[in-house]
Amino acid sequence: MQMPEPNPAILARKAEIVAALRAVLPGDAVIDAVSETRAYECDALAAYRCAPLAVVLPSSTEEVAAALRVCHAMGVPVVPRGSGTSLAGGAMPSADAVVLGVARMAEVLEVDYANRLIRVQAGRTNLSVTGAVESDGFFYAPDPSSQLACAIAGNVAMNSGGAHCLKYGVTTNNLLGVRMVLMDGTIVDLGGGHLDAGGLDLLGVVCGSEGQLGVVTEATLRILPKPEGARPVLMGFDRSEVAGECVSAIIKAGILPVAIEFMDRPCIRATEAFAKAGYPDCEALLIVEVEGSETEIAEQLAVIMAIARAHNPVELREAADEGQAKRIWLGRKSAFGAMGQINDYMCLDGTIPVSQLSYVLKRIGEMSRAVGLDVGNVFHAGDGNMHPLILYNANTPGDLERCEALGADILKLCVEVGGCLTGEHGVGIEKRDLMGVQFAPDDLDIQMAVKDVFDPAWLLNPAKVFPLASSAARRAA
Repeated sequence: MQMPEPNPAILARKAEIVAALRAVLPGDAVIDAVSETRAYECDALAAYRCAPLAVVLPSSTEEVAAALRVCHAMGVPVVPRGSGTSLAGGAMPSADAVVLGVARMAEVLEVDYANRLIRVQAGRTNLSVTGAVESDGFFYAPDPSSQLACAIAGNVAMNSGGAHCLKYGVTTNNLLGVRMVLMDGTIVDLGGGHLDAGGLDLLGVVCGSEGQLGVVTEATLRILPKPEGARPVLMGFDRSEVAGECVSAIIKAGILPVAIEFMDRPCIRATEAFAKAGYPDCEALLIVEVEGSETEIAEQLAVIMAIARAHNPVELREAADEGQAKRIWLGRKSAFGAMGQINDYMCLDGTIPVSQLSYVLKRIGEMSRAVGLDVGNVFHAGDGNMHPLILYNANTPGDLERCEALGADILKLCVEVGGCLTGEHGVGIEKRDLMGVQFAPDDLDIQMAVKDVFDPAWLLNPAKVFPLASSAARRAA
């Protein structure tokens, strides 16, 4: 994965840049020692690393604005960072960039149950948003697998989803407003405590923009009353393709589960060794969860289980109580960590039409065997959000390159069948040079023109999202 060469003029001015940042920020908010900046050299796409010029850790919107004004005036690139859980290299720094982390900004600023909203600083973790309101019977719906650690800032940047996005949508469906700082230090408010603000939908532009347009420091989020109850059912199948067909049949039946999750044999075996959730020994399993009153749950599960039986499952298990429900979810929630016990892996994120699940799973298996790299599949099957995990050995010469090539082919397949390059991880550096597979040159030019408006010097999160040659030309113009 190619990264642009650092600007030697910026590297030569490191001491001057750090001194200017220290002049406007508290003493412990600026880090420049190489031994300490190394902690920020990568995000969860750990195959690529580069220590930044410096790191700033502001505690308020005003401090973010002060830091950006300095970097803007001195022409220094800035890489916004939430918790560093990006799987697409979204927070990957360059040697001449300042990483701006929002982890110290984690306060709850407002809770309004009457209007069902919560306003938080953007460094607050996803799960702790629900933690702030659950004792009063509310929750925040988007639930990425990294929700214990990932920050709302990154969720907004990547438009993150999670297992329950089938029913509740992804971040953009639960985001009411943001406070954001532009590269020149200007503070702007978009949206707020209401639906559909007048004028241009700039909130929709910002959500999913991957830190290209501004640094989000606060977010107003929709919170929802907890459902009366929820119950998962586990289904095991002897072929992945059959599991895919079952998903399509459930969706076609007009049932809207809160989640439909898929795991194949490599993931099942890994999670059993890691979490001992009691999963069946089968080629593929689905976890389907519904919620509502007891009557609603029973009616929905009756239809879902009838569909499952028509596909000859090797096991069909309905949770009888909360303990069993937690065990059904235990393996799925542990899957990414469990796969890391086996080998290095690259986690992809392509989205396809649900009707194409069976075909795409078959093709991934064929492609995997052709290149000699194992692929484990664990993903949000209800909305076709694929997460193939390509296993490789980072110490074997050529393995990473083969992994990247297979990943590119899988993502191209997603686009070919009518899907797209990313569902929730973002483009980052991982899919940057595949953007031309999905978008025509004119489409990309329009997207880059939007960045021109917000960040004319192209200093925010450089070398991300857009093909490297295109972004380099834009910065030079």
